[in-house]
Amino acid sequence: MKRLLLLILLPVQFAVAAGASPVAVPDSMAERVKPCVACHGPEGRAGGDAYYPRLAGKPKGYLFNQLRNFREGRRDYTPMALLLENLSDQYLMEMAGYFAALRLPYPSPQRAATRPAELEQARRLVTQGDPARKLPACVACHGKELMGTAPYIPGLLGLPRDYINAQFGGWRTGLRRAGAPDCMAEIAKQLTAVEVSAVAAWLAAQPVPAGTGPASALPGKLPLRCGSVVNP
Repeated sequence: MKRLLLLILLPVQFAVAAGASPVAVPDSMAERVKPCVACHGPEGRAGGDAYYPRLAGKPKGYLFNQLRNFREGRRDYTPMALLLENLSDQYLMEMAGYFAALRLPYPSPQRAATRPAELEQARRLVTQGDPARKLPACVACHGKELMGTAPYIPGLLGLPRDYINAQFGGWRTGLRRAGAPDCMAEIAKQLTAVEVSAVAAWLAAQPVPAGTGPASALPGKLPLRCGSVVNP
């Protein structure tokens, strides 16, 4: 990230040294978040690198929580920590609000190169959960259309399969953490590697419903206590 900031600043420094007239730059959040979109894609809609997730249209509270988690070390990724270390909560909320308000097209679904039986098991986990293991269905929190629930819960559709796999891995190993109790870490640790791979493949293969966004409210109380979500 330091290298990225250097590349952004060098042309300005050379222009000043050469006596060039300063360029007027709008004082807008779109300008301020340009270091973010260098990795996360134009306007935060994500590019071809599956490692960087989409930011556009995600719930504001969720984005704010993730920015704080990076800043405070609950999520382990040095470039993000360096970028955010001196930013206030108020500024992080403004950044979150900017990306949450963007309504941009989603990528096409990815083909699921997974056995049909595993995909069917994944569909059941996503839509019904597994009562025997006390695993809630994804739709119970992430919404019937899996597009998230405002203001704290993100959508699961429109994300690359490899990114979803990596996040489950992060929860299982502790690289990704949230406020206690960390409900997603509890869920991830109960899933097998085969189930994680199948769920990621199934989710990535689903089309994003046209004209939809995060649900405005949960259908009821959360099935698990989650430290990063305020129960209704």
